[in-house]
Amino acid sequence: MKFDTIAAVATPMGEGGIAVIRVSGPEAIEVVDKIYKGKRKLSTVDTHTIHYGHLVDPQSGDLIEEVLVSVMKAPRTFTREDVVEVNCHGGIVSVERVLGLILEYGARLAEPGEFTKRAFLNGRVDLSQAEAVIDLIRAKTDRAMKVALHQVEGKLSRLIRNLRQNLIEAMAHIEVTLDYPEHDVEEFTQNFLREKCLEVKEEVGRLLQTAKQGKILREGLSTAIIGRPNVGKSSLLNSLVQEEKAIVTDVAGTTRDVIEEYVNVRGVPLRLIDTAGIRETEDVVEKIGVEKSRQLLQKADLVLLVVNYNEPLSPDDYAIFETAKGFSVIVIVNKFDLPQKIDLEEVKRHFPDQPLIMTSAKMEQGIELLEKAIADIFFAGRVQQDDLTYVSNARHIHLLRQAERAIDDALAGIDQLMPVDMIQIDIKKAWELLGEVIGESVGEDLIDQIFSQFCLGK
Repeated sequence: MKFDTIAAVATPMGEGGIAVIRVSGPEAIEVVDKIYKGKRKLSTVDTHTIHYGHLVDPQSGDLIEEVLVSVMKAPRTFTREDVVEVNCHGGIVSVERVLGLILEYGARLAEPGEFTKRAFLNGRVDLSQAEAVIDLIRAKTDRAMKVALHQVEGKLSRLIRNLRQNLIEAMAHIEVTLDYPEHDVEEFTQNFLREKCLEVKEEVGRLLQTAKQGKILREGLSTAIIGRPNVGKSSLLNSLVQEEKAIVTDVAGTTRDVIEEYVNVRGVPLRLIDTAGIRETEDVVEKIGVEKSRQLLQKADLVLLVVNYNEPLSPDDYAIFETAKGFSVIVIVNKFDLPQKIDLEEVKRHFPDQPLIMTSAKMEQGIELLEKAIADIFFAGRVQQDDLTYVSNARHIHLLRQAERAIDDALAGIDQLMPVDMIQIDIKKAWELLGEVIGESVGEDLIDQIFSQFCLGK
């Protein structure tokens, strides 16, 4: 496809050792050549080489920057266009002057995600690979990064293409049956179609089983720490984060607002939310914090319910127990380094099937057991395979569910001995839906929406 030439800063803005300005398009080399002074003109150098020189304003003759310029010629580039990357000093003024000069001499400022969008439109990557690029950038744990990297490398794409190939074989068999009905053996056709559909259904089902884990690896497990005031919620947050993020005092009601922090727990990214202690209060500010705590609890994937080992259960504790029922809960009995005053059997009666962990956040005891319990809940007690293909993108999950329903309809039609041309409608629908995952059949509006989520320069 033919595009104009675009440019953007590819490194984070701010002070740093090096900044990279990326230029891509049919005139990328020509544009930079206008302002570059070195031993050779960039248009004469070999592809995939780096050159030292200076950028000079052609009109005033002013020296702008000392640079290293990488030249990569089409089609062996990320966008499959000519790409030039200008490496300059990482100061804000320096970067703005270099980018401004490049834009002045023929490039335009890239839109968010436009480099990756061009890679997709030029066939360098498919849509699922392009979407995985942003997951790779935003990965918060090694496991999340590995999942995204596998997808960038095309692991999910290959799997989807294999499934579509199975469906194409089924549709081809139906076409032959319709064109040459005298050679049709009805029982053989039904068995063939059932086999192909079951193969696809099994693989799509397996992908959907990983959806919850994949989505959490992508976005983080929303984890609310709840309990009445002064049970040690903020101390627990600080222990998990290993940093004094929350104020800890003996005064009840210290935490009045919501504190959020990301933490990596055995490969699981947790979005920890330390809430205000839930209790009845007349304090106007604390009351707002308690209400926010109740609202956030409704959106939590996991609830860490904290009670005090050194105090008997109170009406506030019982009210929180009722609020937490129906959620995935880990009960944390904190301050077990102090004398026992709580009735543990009463706590277990309210949460008989949920993990109960004894901790002392102050003494840093029991935190490893808590981390293990979180990992066990997330991975459902199974050892995860490093080469497992996860699906984490909400768009992919929605399309896979629709494809699964279409396959179920096709299988129902086979069992009911419906005409094969009717069954073909459902098989083709599943084939098209799987195609949308990798961008084989997708609208321009959706493409624009997907790439608008990217940062500039990517």
